[in-house]
Amino acid sequence: MKKLVRMDDLQVFVCTVDSGSFSAAARQLDISPALASAAVQRLERSLGIRLLVRSTRRLRLSDEGLRYLPHARQVLAALVDGEVALEQGRGEITGPLRLSTSSDLGRNTLLPWLDQFQAEHPGITLELRLSDQVADLFGDRLDASIRYGQMADSSLVALPLAPDNRRTLCAAPAYIARYGAPRTPQELAGHNCLRYVMGEQTYERWGFSTAQGLQTVAVTGDRVSDDADVVRRWAVAGLGVVYKSRLDVYEDLRTGRLVELFPQGYGLPAPLHLVCVHRQALTPALQALRAFLQARFAQLQPLPGAP
Repeated sequence: MKKLVRMDDLQVFVCTVDSGSFSAAARQLDISPALASAAVQRLERSLGIRLLVRSTRRLRLSDEGLRYLPHARQVLAALVDGEVALEQGRGEITGPLRLSTSSDLGRNTLLPWLDQFQAEHPGITLELRLSDQVADLFGDRLDASIRYGQMADSSLVALPLAPDNRRTLCAAPAYIARYGAPRTPQELAGHNCLRYVMGEQTYERWGFSTAQGLQTVAVTGDRVSDDADVVRRWAVAGLGVVYKSRLDVYEDLRTGRLVELFPQGYGLPAPLHLVCVHRQALTPALQALRAFLQARFAQLQPLPGAP
């Protein structure tokens, strides 16, 4: 007769698969690697099968482990759903919430919204990290990250917050009055383009979806920063042209501090997601935050774009 499966062992198994090693899973779960390894071995004994094939360099799922994994995820997801139902029944959401997001979106859009979210849920303690570098959800022990674009790591869970968001090319009225406005992507060669750095790479090839198809142009300028909010501030000061997520410059466009230069359809898609390591990481606090942010983004009023 097989032994009963412990839920904590099941969680360690799924976390080990998602993170790729016992040590990474241990860091995320705040246990020792030895305990993580022992939990998976105990689960294997309970099931009477080998779940992971171990070598000196890496772990991989066995055939049995591959078949068992979706069922393990389903069991853990059911537990999370049960916790959410209980929390909703009590009307109270508590606990830590560790988030990462980009500098511009965090400072200029999310910060007041997160204040309101905490006011509605005073039992939540918030840790907010602002960086334009891609966060390491495992290494930094984050619950979630709010990111633009498609996820390069297919093992992560990306839940849409603003799926229809796009980039926009814009400049301050003072810059336009002095230097004029580019009418085509090719005319950007004659303008001071404000650029930012992602990782080790400067974002200086700007793509646009025009009537003639996708057009990518190399741009130059006299300013570059690894902080996208600094780049936005340079644009508001009239120092150049900027190509950013429309959400990042929403208030600047609404108040007239910046003006869109190309039609809205020219900007490439920049969907915004709430990203976590796996669905079992969707705590009641994260699910409540996702619903809250989705509603706030949906309430943003459409802005008139360039003709």
